[in-house]
This record gives sequence, C-alpha cells and structure tokens, in this order.
Amino acid sequence: MKLYYVYIVECKDNSYYTGITNNLNRRLWEHNSGYDENAYTFSRRPVILKWSEQFTDPQYAIMVEKQIKGWSRRKKQALINENWNDLIKFSRSYGRYGKPDKDLEE
Repeated sequence: MKLYYVYIVECKDNSYYTGITNNLNRRLWEHNSGYDENAYTFSRRPVILKWSEQFTDPQYAIMVEKQIKGWSRRKKQALINENWNDLIKFSRSYGRYGKPDKDLEE
C-alpha cells in the first residue's frame, strides 16, 4: 500500500509551506538542499517540519492539502499545536452558523 503525506513546514522567514509527497524524508531533504531554485522554500531555507498526516488515498490527500493551503496562518498554527478549539474558532464558517458552545469560547 502506497502512503501519501500532507505536511506543513515552517520556513526561515516564519512563513508556512504546505505540500504533499509520497516520501516525506526525501521531500524535506529537497526543501532544505535547495533542490529546486524556483521553489517557494528555496530562499527561505532551512525549513522545519511542523505537522504531517499520512493518507492511503491520494485524492483525499490532495483535497486536504488544498484545504489547508486556503487556511489562515493562525488556523494552521492551531492545527500544528493541536488546538482544536482554535481550529474551530478560526474557521471561515464560524460566524455563519451561529454562536459556539460556551465551552469552546474558553
């Protein structure tokens, strides 16, 4: 069974880069070695892996990668820190569907 990884790295300039790969170690090496001078991370090295998730379905992994790429920085930070309350709080749909539970506000 082939595995796919969606990942977030933090760059030297403190920006985040989200990507997908079938070999996480190789991909981190590529980011940090400057393998592709046209890549976003080339001038922002070194990068540090902050979060990754493993998938068996490549289409689902691509969907998750695209979803995360559309997130705000603070929502990505909530994911990295496993702060599920903030992840909900920072969702774009948060204000559209009514007030959150009191427990989620704290």
